[in-house]
Amino acid sequence: MMIDSRLRGIYDGKTEADPEQRALIDQFAASLGPKGANDVLDGACTLIFMFMKWLRMAYEDHDKDVIEYVVPNLVATMRMMPKSVRPEAIPTMAGLVVAAGTGLSPSLWRKQYGYWTQSEMTPLEVTAFLLAEHINRLTDDPDFATRMITDALSSAEED
Repeated sequence: MMIDSRLRGIYDGKTEADPEQRALIDQFAASLGPKGANDVLDGACTLIFMFMKWLRMAYEDHDKDVIEYVVPNLVATMRMMPKSVRPEAIPTMAGLVVAAGTGLSPSLWRKQYGYWTQSEMTPLEVTAFLLAEHINRLTDDPDFATRMITDALSSAEED
């Protein structure tokens, strides 16, 4: 929902997050506790995995390498966001996307390097957002990535 909200804000021309919405998100995050926070992190990694899986299939349909087309764009965009994404977080996010793009679980990939840090939370959110936006641009549909996740969740509940 948070990624969808950010996408809608950008598509509507809003470049700043709504302070009220940000406060609600922060309040929600504070109420989670350690287990809940880990579940949210796993969820963000799952989103990244699902987005990269879709992108990999889309690029392979055109005999293109997903890593070649997604990672440089992601890194370049993050470099233009120094207030949100500190430069030292960019290699971690690029590695996470490469792992997901090759079919590895981003959560398991990250665990080999230790726990997530506070300074990696925003870059992780940015990574999921940028991948969703990339999918929406490829499909020329501003709701495609959100619909894809919603459909996957709905079909998982039916199983």
